[in-house]
Amino acid sequence: MSLSTSRINRRTALSQIGLAALAGSGLRAASSDQPKHILLRSSWQTVNIGDIAHTPGVLQMLEEHLPEVRVTLWPSSVNNGVEALLRTRFPKLEIAQDSKSLKTAFDECDFLLHSSGASLVAERDVVKWSGSTGKPYGVYGITLPLIESSKTTATSAASMGKTIQVLSNARFVYFRDSVSLQLAKSKGCTCPVMTFGPDGAFACDLRDDARAEAFLKSNDLEEGKFLCCIPRLRYTPYWTIAAKKREIDPIKHARNEEMKEHDHAQLRKAIIEVTGQTDMKILICPEDETQMQVGKEMIYDKLPDETKKKAVWRANYWLTGEAISVYTRSVGLFGNEMHSPIMCIGHDIPAIVCRWSEQTSKGMMWKDIGLGEWLFDMDDETQVERIAPAVLAIARDPAAAKTKAAKANKLVRQRQLEAMEQLKKSLSEPV
Repeated sequence: MSLSTSRINRRTALSQIGLAALAGSGLRAASSDQPKHILLRSSWQTVNIGDIAHTPGVLQMLEEHLPEVRVTLWPSSVNNGVEALLRTRFPKLEIAQDSKSLKTAFDECDFLLHSSGASLVAERDVVKWSGSTGKPYGVYGITLPLIESSKTTATSAASMGKTIQVLSNARFVYFRDSVSLQLAKSKGCTCPVMTFGPDGAFACDLRDDARAEAFLKSNDLEEGKFLCCIPRLRYTPYWTIAAKKREIDPIKHARNEEMKEHDHAQLRKAIIEVTGQTDMKILICPEDETQMQVGKEMIYDKLPDETKKKAVWRANYWLTGEAISVYTRSVGLFGNEMHSPIMCIGHDIPAIVCRWSEQTSKGMMWKDIGLGEWLFDMDDETQVERIAPAVLAIARDPAAAKTKAAKANKLVRQRQLEAMEQLKKSLSEPV
């Protein structure tokens, strides 16, 4: 007889003679009084403050709505100071970073929650969890990409089929944009709970007020008197980041070079109009480690000398807490990124998103939360020409823009609540 079988028989025997009678001697039911334990698969990389934000966002949701739940993080990367940042904000968080701690997590955890990402990022790990433990899992806030990031090859039918099967076996799947939700349905996904669930980064509440205030002071940026601008190339040039150790992708590099002037001209136009027609300044800042140079080359260096006097270029990368502390002191944000806008809306700060065909459908979540007027397709020239006027409108009437952002955030918070209620229900269901 195995040890696990003997334990089961012992619990059965105890129940037959009456657990109530044994309570006085200090014995108690083995599992019913223990907090549920979630294994959170997240933390994809640390060179992008948006990818960092996924994890503390979902952790904040769990802390707010399921405070009794124990959480272990299964990360891909928590380097660059991110581990300390997470432990400071979530002191009870456990992190499984080696084979021993991961084995313990597989043994002890009741449920695996796959966090937000550009796809079912850790699909293999979800399959490993399910196959080796037989325990349930759920997915929160992902995009289901139709095409690969290179835009040269459609996702194979076999690969899509495998992903759909993994999603179908989940207790729930929350897609961060309605396009992904409809795609999953069209591909035959049969998960019993499938709906819209905004990116986990909306809930990220990391702060580093001291660094933010010092930065703003040193650059003569006054709270409520500036907007943030985020540059971005069509493809993130990871080959320029030494830590990534990637060879240059000639196709992606060529596309970046071809489109970089087009994709930043309207941002410069917006900066010129805002600084020329209002008393607002502009902070040109990064979302990932490649964008400081892009911001200098494609935005700051090309501004007229008079405009440069009211513009600040941030020369170094920052972590999520400092970025949010700066964003929340701004009037709003605009640019070619997604997660800085997400973090802004999560704090009622207006944010404009510019996107293009090389990206996944994640940008469509702006329409899903009622911000379609702040979403612009850079491949549609009729939309491109409306970017500068939209930015100027925020600068001229910050109060109205903030009301609009707060309305979107209220919808996001309601969706988060619904998702956490579903997670609580799933935790109580039998395996």
